[in-house]
Amino acid sequence: MKIALPSYQNQVDEHFGHCEYFTVFTVDDKNNILSQETITPPAGCGCKSNIASILAQMGVKYMLAGNMGQGAVNVLGNNGIQVLRGCSGNVKEVAEKWLAGNLHDSGLACAQHEHGCHND
Repeated sequence: MKIALPSYQNQVDEHFGHCEYFTVFTVDDKNNILSQETITPPAGCGCKSNIASILAQMGVKYMLAGNMGQGAVNVLGNNGIQVLRGCSGNVKEVAEKWLAGNLHDSGLACAQHEHGCHND
């Protein structure tokens, strides 16, 4: 299994669509991280680029993200990638917490894509 995290300086990037790169972890059937790689996103903003299909072709099944609009959640879902929002911190630590069953989706989506995230 592979999981991806939008990243900036080895931290989960708060905004999926504008991340510096994606960290992709390959995980075995006992939830041990086997390898780590970085993928530079193509031009375009998140769900408007082809990053979802690129990650899906790589075998990514889960996206652990900070904030993400519903459009991006839908595009990733249409490519077979489940999304967990509300993540923050070091990418490897976040991945390990999720693999241990200690993280759950915040259920919050970015409502105003161009102006940051607001949870009003």
